[in-house]
Amino acid sequence: MLKKALLGTVALLALLGHAQAEDLKEFRVGIIGGENEADRLRNFQCIVDKLPAAIGVEKVSLFPAADYDGVIQGLLGGTLDYAELGASGFAKIYLAKADAVEPILTTVQTDGSTGYHSIMVARKDSGITKLEDLKGKKLGFADPDSTSGYLVPLVTLPESIGAPVKEFFGETGFGGGHENLVLEVVKGTFDAGTTFGSGVGEFKDGYTSGNLKKMVDKGILDMNDLVELWKSPLIPNGPIVVRSTMNDDMKAKFKQFMLDLPKTDAACFSAIQGGDFTGFTEVNADFYKPIIDARKATIGG
Repeated sequence: MLKKALLGTVALLALLGHAQAEDLKEFRVGIIGGENEADRLRNFQCIVDKLPAAIGVEKVSLFPAADYDGVIQGLLGGTLDYAELGASGFAKIYLAKADAVEPILTTVQTDGSTGYHSIMVARKDSGITKLEDLKGKKLGFADPDSTSGYLVPLVTLPESIGAPVKEFFGETGFGGGHENLVLEVVKGTFDAGTTFGSGVGEFKDGYTSGNLKKMVDKGILDMNDLVELWKSPLIPNGPIVVRSTMNDDMKAKFKQFMLDLPKTDAACFSAIQGGDFTGFTEVNADFYKPIIDARKATIGG
């Protein structure tokens, strides 16, 4: 009996050791939708090049999803090891399975804040200059799981417009991610749309970071074509999350790699984050409690 128990323990330890070893072979990176796939892959290539040596894996694989939910489901299913999410995307995961991922870091803006804003824009030549002009018109959101592109406007816009979103606007829809949404606003598909920016710096530059800044830097957006109609209260910057079941050694190595990245490779840091930030700061699930509560109360898990 004792021999069987000992053999069982040895077998269990062997399996655990195998699982740990498997964990170290490939590091799987999820990249949320909302931007051209080729651009996303190019921006994260520096991680593919640098991360294996830093954390002791054989390779890093990138998995760009067509939308936010593709990465969310990968994290819930344990098929991804790391992703950078918006706060609402993390809230969706947390409400479905609180221990699926761990938020470990978030970005710090150039003014020292750890937040950003939902920004509503319209075409400058549309004649729309203020929120009141949008009464009965068509508003575009970025993605159902976007914090700045859907959840925060849904929750905070009613105070500014004096009515629920569905009552004030004639029609709403989704643009298929932040980049495409802004392009659809420029094309006239939507009268206005909600995207995101740091709110730091000048609107004419696309601010210092965020979707508008990324589009300006890529040469696909001229801010002179847009006007800002509304800016939300400060939103918590989205988290870097890792799979909770990842072994502690890899978590620690990965976290340190990211913390060091702004100094070891500023260009890589800027490419991944999409603009100007000073670095990272540590966070946990408590940092996102207001967003978790807001999502639970409005659109659910």
